[in-house]
Amino acid sequence: MGLERAGIAPDQVEQSLRDIYKEVTGTAKGPGGHILTGPIFIDGAEVGDVVEVRIKKIDLAIPYAYNSFGPTSGFLPEDFQYRKTKIIPLDKVKMVAHFAPGVDIPLHPFFGSMGEAPPPEMGRVNSAPPDVHAGNMDNKELVAGTTLYLPVHVKGCLFEVGDGHAGQGNGEVDITAMETSLVGTFQFIVRKDLKMSYPRAETPTHYIAMGFNKDLVLATKKAVREMIEFLVNEKHLSKDDAYMLTSVAGDVDITQLVDGNVGVHVMMPKAIFK
Repeated sequence: MGLERAGIAPDQVEQSLRDIYKEVTGTAKGPGGHILTGPIFIDGAEVGDVVEVRIKKIDLAIPYAYNSFGPTSGFLPEDFQYRKTKIIPLDKVKMVAHFAPGVDIPLHPFFGSMGEAPPPEMGRVNSAPPDVHAGNMDNKELVAGTTLYLPVHVKGCLFEVGDGHAGQGNGEVDITAMETSLVGTFQFIVRKDLKMSYPRAETPTHYIAMGFNKDLVLATKKAVREMIEFLVNEKHLSKDDAYMLTSVAGDVDITQLVDGNVGVHVMMPKAIFK
């Protein structure tokens, strides 16, 4: 398999990974290249509710990650017309990745994909483009201790999670992060009191609004509008003040540029609110 060709010893490849590639085939595999756990039925979640996903814990499962690019993917395929995979050792004690001699990267494990069943009219969706159902957001802020909010589109929500990353830069420009295997612990809370139409998140220090679209400008407009809506509904600002506050205090960041639908997120610091 690909990991062995890149230099991983056969006994270091997880048996569960071999089993998935052997047994999950045909229509069971689904569109898209991600290995996902789910669907997870959330008791009590009905259409119109919001499921609050508390990310309690994320642990590294293996001592390595990989990064790769190819001639038809990533943000600069015209500059890199070949395939390459790099194995990156992970130091769980020091929580760093040994990228190269003299180059160590702090680890911030997170799941690139966390989402739910899309609205029924969307049908069966590819695992790569994020959208109203969240999914492959590749948002590096969603580490342990953060919370994701998902507006429910079908009974039970049908949560999925996967695409483990040991760390990533905003943009994920070559189409992969430090891809690895993770073990996560989640708490699900059905919120009947919240109403929203798009995924949202928060960290201990920031509120996060998101936007996804094939067009970067439209994705950015969506993320900014989602933050304005949050400030109006939850912080009781006027629409004008919400727009102004997003400009003077919010950070508009590119989440990723490579998943079909690109992603943008707006970070609003909690500390400014008394």
